[in-house]
Amino acid sequence: MTSHFLRLFDNDHLALCPEIFLLSAAVFLLMYAVIASTLPSQDYPVLIRHIAWLSMMSMGVTCLLVLHNPVSTMLVMYNSLIIDQFSTFLKVCILGGAGVSLLISLDYLRQERINAFEYVILMVLATASMMLMVSSYDLISMYLAIEFQSLCFYVVASSKRTSEFSTEAGLKYFILGAFSSGILLFGCSILYGFTGTTNFEDLAKIFTGYASMSNLDSSGIMIALIFISVGFLFKISAAPFHMWSPDVYEGAPTAVTAFFAITPKIAVLGLFVRMFFSSFYDLMDTWQSILIVCSLISMLVGAFGALAQTKLKRMLAYSSIGHVGYLLIGFSCGSVEGLQGLLLYLIIYVIMTISVFSVVLSLRTQSEGIRVKYVSDLAGLARTNPILAFTLSMMMFSMAGIPPLAGFSSKFFMFFAALGAQMYVLALVGVLTSVVSCFYYIRLVKTMYFEANPQWVSFSPMDTQKSLVLGATLFFVLFMFLYPSPLFVLTHEIALSLCM
Repeated sequence: MTSHFLRLFDNDHLALCPEIFLLSAAVFLLMYAVIASTLPSQDYPVLIRHIAWLSMMSMGVTCLLVLHNPVSTMLVMYNSLIIDQFSTFLKVCILGGAGVSLLISLDYLRQERINAFEYVILMVLATASMMLMVSSYDLISMYLAIEFQSLCFYVVASSKRTSEFSTEAGLKYFILGAFSSGILLFGCSILYGFTGTTNFEDLAKIFTGYASMSNLDSSGIMIALIFISVGFLFKISAAPFHMWSPDVYEGAPTAVTAFFAITPKIAVLGLFVRMFFSSFYDLMDTWQSILIVCSLISMLVGAFGALAQTKLKRMLAYSSIGHVGYLLIGFSCGSVEGLQGLLLYLIIYVIMTISVFSVVLSLRTQSEGIRVKYVSDLAGLARTNPILAFTLSMMMFSMAGIPPLAGFSSKFFMFFAALGAQMYVLALVGVLTSVVSCFYYIRLVKTMYFEANPQWVSFSPMDTQKSLVLGATLFFVLFMFLYPSPLFVLTHEIALSLCM
C-alpha cells in the first residue's frame, strides 16, 4: 500500500526536480561551509567567495533543469503547485536575476569584508522560495512561499551587523513586512470563509459569471479582494504602500539592495498576475480600479519623489516605485496585449537595473576606499572613467524612455496597450511622468559630464565579472531596437499561455 502511495508522487517529484535540486544544494552548501570554516588545520578559512561561486553554479544547473524539464504542463502536489509555460519563463528570469546579482556582488563582499557565508545561502533559499512562489496554485502554498522568501530577506537586509543603517533597514522591513503579510493572510481567510476553497482553479469556477449574479452578496468577496491586493502591492512597493522601500534600499548593504531591486519583483508580480488572471478574472471591474489608482499614484510618487533626492540609492528606490506604476498599467489593462507589455517591460527593467547596480557597486575611490553615496559624488566621472560614464548615461536615457533605446520600446508598447484598453488617463499620466522623470535621470548625466569635482578623484578599477555584465547589458539596451522580434514573440506566447 505504501509503495502505491509513493508512486502517486513520482511525476510530482520529476516536475519539481529544479526546486528540489536547488534546496538540496543550499543544504549541502550550508553543511560544507559550517564544517570547512571551523577546521583549525585550514586556519578557519573564509568561504564566502567559494560558496558564492558554487551557488551560482547550482543556479545554472537549476536553470538547465527548468528549461529541459520533461513535464511542460502539470498540476502537482494535490493541485497546490502548477508547472506551465508562464512559471517556466519566470523561473528562468528569477534564476538569471539572482545569479547575476550574486556575480556583481562578489567584489563588494570582499571589499566590505562581509565574510558570513550564510548571506549567500539565504540568497539561494530566497531564490528557491521565489521559484515555488511563481508555481503556487493555492492560497496556502502561495502564503508559505511568500513567508519563506520574506524570512530570508529580513535577515539579509540587516546582515551588516556593524552598521546601524542596516539594522534599521532590517527592522523596518520586518515590521512592515509582517504587517503586510497579516493583511494578505486576512484577505485569504475571508476568501476561504466565503468560498470554502483555497485552490485557484476552484475559485475561478466559483466566480465564473459572478458579475451577472445580482442576487449574491458581494461585499465580503470585495473586502477579501482589497486585502489581498494591498498585501501584494506592498510586496512590490507600489504607492501608497511604498513607505518601506526608500529606507530599506538606503540602509541595506548595496549588494542586498541590488538583489531586492532585481529579483523579487519578478516573482511577486508573476504570482499577482497568475492569481488575478486565473481566479478573479470575472471580478475585473473591482481589482482593475484598485490597480489603476495605485498605478497613477506610483507614477506620480516615483516621478516627483525622486526630484528632491540627493542620495543615489534613495533616488533609485523612487525610480523603482515609478517603474512599478508603469508595470501596473499593463496589469490593469486585463488583456493579452497588456500582459505582454508587462512581461516585456519587466525583462527590460531588470536588465537596466542590473546594469545600474553594477555601476553603483563598482564606484569606489582608489585612495580612501569610500563608496559613492550622493549623486554629487559622480561629478567628473566622465573625465576619470569615460566608458563607465557612457554606460551609466545610456542606462539613464533608457530608463527615461528616450528612443531608440530598449526602455523606449517597453514604454511605447505599454502605452500602446493602455490606449488599446481605452485607458487614456493612464497613458497620458504615464507619458507626463516619464517627461518629469527625465529631469532626475539626466541630472546624473549632467553631474558626470558637466560638473567639476573640487578634488581629483580616481575610482578603483572594475573587476572582470561586472565588466562583462555591463558590456552585455549595454549591448542589449543599445541594439535591441534593431531586432526586437524574438523578445516580442516570446512575451506574446507567454501572455497567451496564461490567458487561455
